[in-house]
Amino acid sequence: MVNIYDYEALKTNGEPVSLHNYKGNVMLVVNTASKCDFTPQFEDLQKLYDKYQADGLTILGFPCNQFNAQEPGTNEEAAEFCKLNYGVNFPIFSKVDVNGKRANPIFQFLKKEQPFQGFDESTMNGKLLKKIISDRYPEWVIGDDIKWNFTKFLIDRDGQVVKRFEPTDEPFEFEKDVQALL
Repeated sequence: MVNIYDYEALKTNGEPVSLHNYKGNVMLVVNTASKCDFTPQFEDLQKLYDKYQADGLTILGFPCNQFNAQEPGTNEEAAEFCKLNYGVNFPIFSKVDVNGKRANPIFQFLKKEQPFQGFDESTMNGKLLKKIISDRYPEWVIGDDIKWNFTKFLIDRDGQVVKRFEPTDEPFEFEKDVQALL
Protein backbone atom coordinates (compact mmCIF):
# COMPACT_ATOMS: atom_id res chain seq x y z
CA MET A 1 0.00 0.00 0.00
CA VAL A 2 1.40 3.37 -1.03
CA ASN A 3 1.62 6.01 1.67
CA ILE A 4 3.30 9.36 2.28
CA TYR A 5 6.52 7.68 3.42
CA ASP A 6 7.20 6.54 -0.15
CA TYR A 7 8.09 10.12 -1.17
CA GLU A 8 10.99 12.53 -0.82
CA ALA A 9 10.99 16.29 -0.43
CA LEU A 10 13.80 18.71 -1.14
CA LYS A 11 15.18 20.97 1.56
CA THR A 12 15.66 24.61 0.60
CA ASN A 13 19.29 23.78 -0.27
CA GLY A 14 18.17 21.02 -2.66
CA GLU A 15 19.11 18.12 -0.38
CA PRO A 16 16.55 15.28 -0.55
CA VAL A 17 14.73 14.22 2.63
CA SER A 18 12.72 11.02 2.83
CA LEU A 19 9.31 11.53 4.37
CA HIS A 20 9.97 8.18 6.00
CA ASN A 21 11.90 10.28 8.55
CA TYR A 22 8.49 11.39 9.87
CA LYS A 23 7.09 7.86 10.21
CA GLY A 24 5.01 7.47 13.34
CA ASN A 25 4.13 11.18 13.48
CA VAL A 26 0.85 12.84 12.63
CA MET A 27 1.62 15.18 9.75
CA LEU A 28 -0.01 18.27 8.37
CA VAL A 29 1.28 19.02 4.85
CA VAL A 30 0.58 22.58 3.64
CA ASN A 31 1.28 24.43 0.41
CA THR A 32 2.27 27.91 1.52
CA ALA A 33 3.03 31.38 0.17
CA SER A 34 4.44 34.51 1.78
CA LYS A 35 2.32 37.05 -0.13
CA CYS A 36 -1.12 35.47 0.20
CA ASP A 37 -4.19 36.69 2.08
CA PHE A 38 -3.97 33.38 3.98
CA THR A 39 -0.30 33.90 4.97
CA PRO A 40 -1.28 34.90 8.55
CA GLN A 41 -2.26 31.22 9.02
CA PHE A 42 1.47 30.65 9.60
CA GLU A 43 0.95 32.08 13.09
CA ASP A 44 -1.71 29.53 14.07
CA LEU A 45 0.08 26.70 12.29
CA GLN A 46 3.13 27.48 14.44
CA LYS A 47 0.96 27.61 17.59
CA LEU A 48 -0.55 24.23 16.69
CA TYR A 49 2.94 22.85 16.10
CA ASP A 50 4.20 24.22 19.43
CA LYS A 51 1.20 22.79 21.27
CA TYR A 52 1.37 19.27 19.82
CA GLN A 53 4.91 18.68 18.59
CA ALA A 54 5.83 16.78 21.77
CA ASP A 55 2.80 14.54 21.15
CA GLY A 56 3.99 13.70 17.64
CA LEU A 57 2.65 16.42 15.32
CA THR A 58 4.85 17.46 12.41
CA ILE A 59 3.92 20.26 10.03
CA LEU A 60 5.62 20.36 6.64
CA GLY A 61 5.44 23.55 4.57
CA PHE A 62 5.87 23.58 0.80
CA PRO A 63 6.06 27.08 -0.74
CA CYS A 64 4.21 27.39 -4.02
CA ASN A 65 4.19 30.18 -6.61
CA GLN A 66 1.34 28.84 -8.77
CA PHE A 67 -1.41 31.01 -7.31
CA ASN A 68 -1.16 34.64 -8.37
CA ALA A 69 2.67 34.51 -8.05
CA GLN A 70 2.41 34.78 -4.26
CA GLU A 71 5.76 33.11 -3.57
CA PRO A 72 8.12 34.92 -5.97
CA GLY A 73 11.38 34.62 -4.02
CA THR A 74 13.97 31.88 -3.73
CA ASN A 75 13.58 28.80 -1.56
CA GLU A 76 15.76 30.40 1.11
CA GLU A 77 13.79 33.66 1.03
CA ALA A 78 10.51 31.78 1.48
CA ALA A 79 11.83 29.87 4.50
CA GLU A 80 13.44 32.98 6.01
CA PHE A 81 10.19 34.96 5.62
CA CYS A 82 8.30 32.32 7.61
CA LYS A 83 10.89 32.30 10.37
CA LEU A 84 11.32 36.08 10.67
CA ASN A 85 7.67 37.10 10.37
CA TYR A 86 5.87 34.22 12.07
CA GLY A 87 8.51 32.42 14.13
CA VAL A 88 8.04 29.27 12.07
CA ASN A 89 10.35 26.48 13.13
CA PHE A 90 8.60 23.54 11.48
CA PRO A 91 10.24 22.31 8.25
CA ILE A 92 9.83 24.48 5.15
CA PHE A 93 10.95 22.74 1.97
CA SER A 94 11.83 23.90 -1.53
CA LYS A 95 9.19 25.51 -3.70
CA VAL A 96 6.92 23.11 -5.57
CA ASP A 97 4.16 23.09 -8.12
CA VAL A 98 1.05 21.45 -6.71
CA ASN A 99 -0.99 21.31 -9.93
CA GLY A 100 -0.30 20.67 -13.59
CA LYS A 101 2.27 18.66 -15.48
CA ARG A 102 5.08 19.58 -13.08
CA ALA A 103 3.10 18.91 -9.90
CA ASN A 104 5.26 17.50 -7.15
CA PRO A 105 4.60 13.74 -6.68
CA ILE A 106 3.78 14.33 -2.99
CA PHE A 107 0.91 16.61 -3.98
CA GLN A 108 -0.22 14.29 -6.77
CA PHE A 109 -0.53 11.59 -4.11
CA LEU A 110 -2.27 13.86 -1.58
CA LYS A 111 -4.88 15.02 -4.11
CA LYS A 112 -5.58 11.43 -5.16
CA GLU A 113 -6.02 10.31 -1.56
CA GLN A 114 -8.18 13.26 -0.48
CA PRO A 115 -10.10 14.75 -3.39
CA PHE A 116 -11.59 18.24 -3.32
CA GLN A 117 -14.92 18.28 -1.46
CA GLY A 118 -15.94 21.84 -2.26
CA PHE A 119 -15.75 25.14 -0.46
CA ASP A 120 -17.73 25.98 2.65
CA GLU A 121 -19.93 28.58 1.04
CA SER A 122 -21.64 29.33 4.33
CA THR A 123 -18.63 31.55 5.06
CA MET A 124 -17.71 34.81 3.35
CA ASN A 125 -14.14 33.58 2.77
CA GLY A 126 -15.42 30.39 1.14
CA LYS A 127 -17.72 32.34 -1.19
CA LEU A 128 -15.01 34.87 -2.01
CA LEU A 129 -12.32 32.29 -2.76
CA LYS A 130 -14.67 30.32 -5.00
CA LYS A 131 -15.53 33.52 -6.90
CA ILE A 132 -11.86 34.48 -7.34
CA ILE A 133 -10.97 31.02 -8.61
CA SER A 134 -14.02 30.88 -10.90
CA ASP A 135 -13.12 34.26 -12.41
CA ARG A 136 -9.34 33.89 -12.71
CA TYR A 137 -8.70 30.14 -12.91
CA PRO A 138 -11.92 28.46 -14.08
CA GLU A 139 -10.01 25.28 -14.96
CA TRP A 140 -9.34 24.75 -11.25
CA VAL A 141 -12.97 24.90 -10.16
CA ILE A 142 -13.69 21.37 -11.33
CA GLY A 143 -11.63 18.40 -10.25
CA ASP A 144 -9.31 17.67 -7.38
CA ASP A 145 -6.57 20.21 -8.05
CA ILE A 146 -5.47 22.34 -5.16
CA LYS A 147 -7.49 25.52 -5.41
CA TRP A 148 -5.17 27.99 -3.62
CA ASN A 149 -2.31 28.34 -1.15
CA PHE A 150 -2.75 26.99 2.36
CA THR A 151 -4.56 23.81 1.39
CA LYS A 152 -3.76 21.42 4.23
CA PHE A 153 -3.61 17.61 4.31
CA LEU A 154 -3.79 15.67 7.59
CA ILE A 155 -1.91 12.36 7.67
CA ASP A 156 -2.13 9.72 10.40
CA ARG A 157 0.75 7.91 12.10
CA ASP A 158 0.57 5.13 9.49
CA GLY A 159 1.13 7.54 6.60
CA GLN A 160 -2.48 7.54 5.39
CA VAL A 161 -4.05 10.81 4.26
CA VAL A 162 -7.21 11.19 6.35
CA LYS A 163 -8.47 14.72 5.67
CA ARG A 164 -8.09 17.70 3.39
CA PHE A 165 -8.69 21.23 4.61
CA GLU A 166 -9.14 24.06 2.16
CA PRO A 167 -7.38 27.46 2.44
CA THR A 168 -10.37 29.00 4.22
CA ASP A 169 -10.15 26.35 6.99
CA GLU A 170 -8.23 27.98 9.84
CA PRO A 171 -5.78 25.75 11.77
CA PHE A 172 -7.60 25.89 15.11
CA GLU A 173 -10.90 25.05 13.39
CA PHE A 174 -9.58 21.53 12.82
CA GLU A 175 -7.57 21.14 16.02
CA LYS A 176 -9.94 18.38 17.17
CA ASP A 177 -9.09 16.39 14.02
CA VAL A 178 -5.38 16.67 14.85
CA GLN A 179 -5.97 15.71 18.49
CA ALA A 180 -7.94 12.62 17.45
CA LEU A 181 -4.88 11.26 15.65
CA LEU A 182 -2.30 12.01 18.37
